[in-house]
Amino acid sequence: MTRVLEFVVALIIVFIIAVIVGLFLPSHAHVERSLDISHNPQQIFDVLNNFRRFPDYVGGELQAQDPQVKFSFSGPAYGPGATIHWTGGNDGKVGNGTLVNKSGNIDLAGNSTVTWDLTNHWRGENKVFTLQVAPSHGQRVSSVTWGYDVDYGWNLIDRYSQLWIHGAPDTMIQYGLDSLQTMLAGIPNVDYDKLNPGLYRTQANPMLLVSTKATRTLDDIDTAKTAAIKQIRDAMSKLGVKAAGPTTFITTEWGDTTYTFDVAIPIDTTTIKVDGKDYDLTQLPPRPTTAQFAAPSSAASAGKPASSATAAAASSAGNPAAVASAGEPASASSTGAAAAKGPAPGSLDKQNQLIVNDNVRAVMMPAREVLEATWTGEAGVPLVRLALMAYAGTHGYQFNDTEYRIYDELASLPTVADQDQIYRVFLPVTNAPAQTPEQISGRAKPLTGLDPALWSGQAPEAKNAESGQKNKKPAARKRPAHTRKRHHR
Repeated sequence: MTRVLEFVVALIIVFIIAVIVGLFLPSHAHVERSLDISHNPQQIFDVLNNFRRFPDYVGGELQAQDPQVKFSFSGPAYGPGATIHWTGGNDGKVGNGTLVNKSGNIDLAGNSTVTWDLTNHWRGENKVFTLQVAPSHGQRVSSVTWGYDVDYGWNLIDRYSQLWIHGAPDTMIQYGLDSLQTMLAGIPNVDYDKLNPGLYRTQANPMLLVSTKATRTLDDIDTAKTAAIKQIRDAMSKLGVKAAGPTTFITTEWGDTTYTFDVAIPIDTTTIKVDGKDYDLTQLPPRPTTAQFAAPSSAASAGKPASSATAAAASSAGNPAAVASAGEPASASSTGAAAAKGPAPGSLDKQNQLIVNDNVRAVMMPAREVLEATWTGEAGVPLVRLALMAYAGTHGYQFNDTEYRIYDELASLPTVADQDQIYRVFLPVTNAPAQTPEQISGRAKPLTGLDPALWSGQAPEAKNAESGQKNKKPAARKRPAHTRKRHHR
């Protein structure tokens, strides 16, 4: 009995000591970690000011604990009110949680700050993540500090829990910073602060195009463009169709020394007559995916030729037939005949494009969700392409520039001097909200339609939809001397 009383008294003494110690423990706890990341402050702030990339740089830590964790979003896409929720599996290791963007303040010359309110199973109240981004090394490197604050009040058990604050909160912060650095490494480190891009839905357009390539100099690229445009114009004249929009340049590959691209011109009809037969461009099969190119046998329309009976039926119905020029030849003799005659007009090539002649193809440019920015000056367009990809990456818009290629429209007339030409650059995207922050704030101008008469030759004094100036006598295009043979960067 004495032993029992001693044990009880000891417990009481330990409890009293624990209460006294707890009363002197801080009612507030803070932990933070910092990391230098080789990206400009604008991009890092944009990533943190929305949660669309959160699963990519923090979600991995949660998924490592619970592979069944699921994420969902609510509220605005950006800024205060943006919210992400996660739901863990049945084991309870991760549990459920919510982060709400409480505030965001960007200062590219000083500290940019984003705060997130946290609700989860961690002990304490008023749980807040504070993320600060400060420029370093001329805006090319940023110091990112990620802090966590929590209040425990008079809850003594919660106060003791701060002894383990270097567990879950600290682990998430360190993992998040390291993963943020890794994720940003895949995003072009270019400045897009002055782009003011917008999200829009384009319409499907019939086009004639020529695939070409050139050495990456302004003059060589212009020479290739001019030759391709001439071929398209000649084909338009034979087909009896007119231009219905600006010349478009679709990037296939921006290589180290060579630029591979398509030159395309919208036309005023979806039905064209090739070798006396009408073809409906809206009935063309879609462009094959990269996977279909890798396994052509799995997609007959992208590779193997149709049988003679099928080809005859398709031709009689006004649809293009997939023949030897569109994929693998049926026999050696047919290969020789095709090589001698060239691609057969009215058939499909490997891209499922309708063959008009040796070099010209007819396609339907599909309707798409796009991220668009306008730029003045031919030399800056490649940088705008990179900037749009960077913007999409930091704002969580998905894109695949191999499957859905980035393209540019020459919105001003080609008679305008190179440095004054207006280009609209389009990056097809998915998983994007209705508007960009620039559209919400009014900084991005609406994407207005361009008057087809400007390119069809039906309006000799038509007003340029972009520049607002009347087109007078065309001036000869002259490249400033300092740009001749200069590499197109």
